[in-house]
Amino acid sequence: MGTVLAILLLLGGGVLVLAGLSQRSSTSLDEDADDYLRSLEHEEVDTDEFQQILAEPFLGRVVRPIAGGILGMLGGILPHNYRERVHLQLLYGGLSGQYRAEEIITLQVLGGVAGLLFAIFLAITDVLSGGMAIAALVLLPVVGVQLPRSWLERKVDDRMEAIRRDLPDTLDLLAISVEAGVGFEGALGVVCDNFDSPLADEFARTLREMELGLPRREALHNLKRRTEVPELSNFVLTLTQADALGMPVGRVLKVSAGEMRKKRQQWAREKAAKLPVKILFPLVLFIFPSIFVVLLGPAAADIGAAFGG
Repeated sequence: MGTVLAILLLLGGGVLVLAGLSQRSSTSLDEDADDYLRSLEHEEVDTDEFQQILAEPFLGRVVRPIAGGILGMLGGILPHNYRERVHLQLLYGGLSGQYRAEEIITLQVLGGVAGLLFAIFLAITDVLSGGMAIAALVLLPVVGVQLPRSWLERKVDDRMEAIRRDLPDTLDLLAISVEAGVGFEGALGVVCDNFDSPLADEFARTLREMELGLPRREALHNLKRRTEVPELSNFVLTLTQADALGMPVGRVLKVSAGEMRKKRQQWAREKAAKLPVKILFPLVLFIFPSIFVVLLGPAAADIGAAFGG
């Protein structure tokens, strides 16, 4: 067991040393050391720039500087398309403007190292021993790696659910606006003014793309690519086909809004059907034991007193 712990400690230390070396190599290696130290003596710190750095989020100030070094070390280990998959998840979650795929991958690596070091600490201090220590050495790094990914997947699911929930009302407003004589772009502007939701934000981005000269078909295709919600993708496909065939947009919007209302009713029935199954577990774990204590407690006391007497 001691040999295993020593090997794991050496591996953890090697990873940290390599991360530090790769971070140092990101600076200009060709610069002379004496000139660099001399330049530091005359360097003045810009207060405004320093305040801007402090105003950045944690990922921007701490994780981002070491992301390139860690990705450089893991370039041959990670799948070639893993960074693209993480970037797509950030795009679907509406976080591509705040975080980068490199930062999420760096958090996964740091989480795995932290989980490994914590498991080693538990094994060395004899808090865990035997099979429990081996299980901790395996499970804690996996948990550390999966935590950022689980958080990102949760953000994606929440955003897709919000888009799916707001889609029927949004299509209703689009259909009403177009039938009232407003153009499609104007109807998108009405939706953006009256809704504050992820779907309204995506429509606002689509409207800006069309205002900048991008054709409607390409702007709607970009909307589909950014969201990947099946219901919204079907609506975009129907709208682009109708636009290509010269069909009235108002009629297409009205039919799509009616279909989405029916789907929303189906979603409500599905959720209502799932409620009895979901409520069964808290009922058995929390409510039934309390009822048994209240009902059988006095009877158990009487039975115990009778047998004791």
